[in-house]
Amino acid sequence: MTSGSPRIANGEIIVMPLVHALSPRKPKAPLPQFQIGILMMFELAEIIASMSIYPYINQLIREIDVTGGDDAAVGYYVGLIDSLFYLTQALTVLSWSRLSDRIGRRPVLLIGLTTACISIIYFGLSTTFQGLVISRCMWGVLNGNTGVMNTVMGELTDSTNMAQGFALIPIIWSIGSFVGPLMGGMLARPQDHWPEVFTNPFWRKYPYFFPCVVTASLLLLAFFMLLCFLDETLSTKRRPRLTLSMPGVPRGVDNDDQEAFVLQSTTNTSLWSLLTPAIVVPIANYAMLSFLDMSFRTLVPLFLSTPTHLGGMGLTPSFIGLWLAFYGIVDGLFQALFLAKIVDWVGPKRLFCVSVSCFTPLIVTFPIMSWLVCTRGMVDHVIMYALLGQLILTVTWDMAFATGLMFITASAPAKNVLGVVNGLSQSSRSMACALGPALTTSLFAFSKKYDILDGNAVYVVLIMLSGVLRWLGSQLPDEIQDRDE
Repeated sequence: MTSGSPRIANGEIIVMPLVHALSPRKPKAPLPQFQIGILMMFELAEIIASMSIYPYINQLIREIDVTGGDDAAVGYYVGLIDSLFYLTQALTVLSWSRLSDRIGRRPVLLIGLTTACISIIYFGLSTTFQGLVISRCMWGVLNGNTGVMNTVMGELTDSTNMAQGFALIPIIWSIGSFVGPLMGGMLARPQDHWPEVFTNPFWRKYPYFFPCVVTASLLLLAFFMLLCFLDETLSTKRRPRLTLSMPGVPRGVDNDDQEAFVLQSTTNTSLWSLLTPAIVVPIANYAMLSFLDMSFRTLVPLFLSTPTHLGGMGLTPSFIGLWLAFYGIVDGLFQALFLAKIVDWVGPKRLFCVSVSCFTPLIVTFPIMSWLVCTRGMVDHVIMYALLGQLILTVTWDMAFATGLMFITASAPAKNVLGVVNGLSQSSRSMACALGPALTTSLFAFSKKYDILDGNAVYVVLIMLSGVLRWLGSQLPDEIQDRDE
C-alpha cells in the first residue's frame, strides 16, 4: 500500500493520498490501551471541569444581579458566557493545532491543562459578570486541546480500530456529563449543605468556589499524568528517532534532514489547498452537529430551571445536576457497550444519518413537557416519563459524534496535515458552539417574553436547522476511507 507522505515532483511538494478504499476483511489491530487510557483521563478531567458549572450557572447569574431581577433575561447572559468561550476558542484553536504540528502534541496539551486549571479557579472567585466572562475567555483563548486530542487519537489508531478508538470519545463525554454536573450541583453552596463544616465566611462570599477547586484538582492530576506517561505521537518529535528513511525522502539523508523535510512540507501546505469537498463536507457536518448539540445542551438546564409560569419546569440546581448526571451515565453505558458494534453493523454513514434524524423529536419534547406542566399544574410522574423519552432520543443522537470524527480523520490527505485538518474542524465547531448557545438562549428568552408562537419559536428554528444537517449527512462518502500506515 502507498503511504500518505509528501513527495517531490518538478521542485514542488505534492501531498499523496492517505486514504484508500476500505478493505472489508482487514483484521483489527489492538488499541494501545495504556496511551489511550491516559488520553481519555485527560479529556475526562477537562469535560468534568467544563460541565460542572451548568447546574448552578443560572442561579449564579441571578445572584450577581446582572439581570436586574428579570428572570426571563437570565438566558441572555448564560448564552453570552458560553458563546464568548467558544468564540475566543475559534479564534485560536487552529493556531494551537498548527503549533502542535511543529513542537509536538504533548506541550500544547500541557499548556491547555494549565490554562483550564487557572481559569476554573478564577471562575469560582468571580463575583461579577465581567469576572465570569474573563475566566471563560481565558480558557477559550489559551486552550486548543480538543482539536489536538482528536489528532492524537487519530495517530494512535488506524483504519481497523478507528471505530473503537473514536467510540471512546462520546463515552468519556457522557461520563464527564454525569460526573461534572453531579459535582457542580452537589458541591455548590457547601455552606447550605454542610453548615457545620463550612463555617468560614469565605464560603458565603464565594458560594461556588468549592466545586471549582475540586475540578481544578482533577485538572492538576491530569497534568502530571500526561507529563509523566503520555508518549509523543508526532512522528518528528518521537524519541528514540526512527532509523529508517521516511517515505518520500531520498535515501541516504540523515534523520535530522528527514524531520526537517516533513516539518517543511507541513508548513508549506496552505489552508486553501485543504479546502476540498472531501474535507469540507465532514467538517460542515461536524460544525452543524455541534451547533445543534450545544443549543440542546444549553437549552436543557435553562428549560429545567425556568419558572413554570414562563413555560419551564422550575426545578432546583441540585435536581438539575442529578438529572444531567443520570443523562450522562446512561448515555455513557450505552456508548461503551454498543456504539462500536453498531458502527460495524450498520456502517458509519447510515448510523450518522439515523442519529441526526432524532433531533426533531428530541426538540419536540420541550413544548410537550411545558404543556404537560401547564395542564397538570405540577411536575409529576408523567413529566418524568417525558424526560425519559427525551433521554432515549439523546442517546441515539450522541452516536453521531463518533462517526463524524471518523469521517474527519479519514479525510486528511496526509498524516503530516492531520493536525491542521482537526484544527479546522475544531475551529468550525467552536464557531458553531459560539453561535449556538447565544442564539438559542436569546431566542428562548425572546420567545417566552413576547410569546412568539406561544413561546415555542426557538423550537421551530432548531427543527428547521436539523433538516439542513440531515441533508449534509447525505453528502458524506458511503464508506470510511482506509488510512495507510
